[in-house]
Amino acid sequence: MLVVCPHCATLNRVPEDRLGDSPVCGQCGKDLLPAAPITLTDASFDRFIAKSELPVLVDFWAEWCGPCKMMAPQFAQAATLLKGRAVLAKVDTDANPQVSVRNRIRSIPTLALYRGGQEVKRQSGVMPAQELVRWVGM
Repeated sequence: MLVVCPHCATLNRVPEDRLGDSPVCGQCGKDLLPAAPITLTDASFDRFIAKSELPVLVDFWAEWCGPCKMMAPQFAQAATLLKGRAVLAKVDTDANPQVSVRNRIRSIPTLALYRGGQEVKRQSGVMPAQELVRWVGM
């Protein structure tokens, strides 16, 4: 399975049965699938989403948003629960307006699930961690 390194954007091939074994990047040596949300930007979003063979759940948020702050610990907990089965990522909509516009983000927090480079689900609002895991379908 192809996994994009969240640190250096190198593509890594990881056997599916080893995804839960905390694989590291062959280029930079850092954790490929951290048990915490990664940060995507205008510069990294498209490549990461297009090349990742794992599902990617993206939380579009902003620093000033109260519900986004309530969502953050739930999203972090879901990242731990889904480690090795999905990648959880955050996009700050204020700092990354191009990604936000291209993805038609109209309210925050908005969650978007990508598989095979395509958006397959979208949900706005706060969700508890267990509900996030069920929503991703893992």
